[in-house]
Amino acid sequence: MSTPVLLVIAHGSRDPRHAATVHALVRRVRALRPGVRVETGFLEFNVPSVPGVLESLATEGVREVVALPLLLTRAFHAKTDIPAVLAHAPARLDVRQAEVLGPSPLLLDALERRLYEAGLTPADKSSTGVVLASAGSSDPEAIAVIAEIAREWRRSGWCAVRPAFASAFLPRTEDAVRELRELGCARVAVAPYVLAPGRLPDRIARGAAAADVLADVLGPSPEVARVLLERYDAARTPVLAAVGA
Repeated sequence: MSTPVLLVIAHGSRDPRHAATVHALVRRVRALRPGVRVETGFLEFNVPSVPGVLESLATEGVREVVALPLLLTRAFHAKTDIPAVLAHAPARLDVRQAEVLGPSPLLLDALERRLYEAGLTPADKSSTGVVLASAGSSDPEAIAVIAEIAREWRRSGWCAVRPAFASAFLPRTEDAVRELRELGCARVAVAPYVLAPGRLPDRIARGAAAADVLADVLGPSPEVARVLLERYDAARTPVLAAVGA
């Protein structure tokens, strides 16, 4: 019985840093699970395209595919764009869409890793306010998830955690930084809750100009790679059960 192929679906960007980061993350996933074939497809701007990868896999004789959206929240791309693309997959492919990456405790671990890499230490938590800066969305479910993540992360010992958004919703990063200053936090850090560099992460960085610390994007951190495999395993179990039925 074959192991389903893991197809990581990224949005794509004109910014070459985006695709480079996606490929670095996929390489880490392959290293963690060498027995799983991992492919990458992009919705736009970059190649290979998702339809092109699916057609190639079908031509090779692949039967099962787990399509994993490289997204942190369930918003428009996860609910509409990706299902529409997968609906036109070759009929001989059994394609199952995995859940998006967030929320996950591992992603909080990745956020903290990036903050510590930027210069903070665990001893700084109680005196540091953190801006959880996401790309933003017009989907209220996605916004609510970001707000809940901020509340949960605050319980781990930070002085305060405030959500911020680079687009489509308020507050902006600079507004959240100012709010934490006014709250009395000794230092303010900005933690981008985004996977790869690009236009919106650059906007987050500009909004962090008045902060003391700006962390890097989540990128190919080991925690993100582990979340990908968790989502793959959860999605492939029904596929394998159906195959064995």
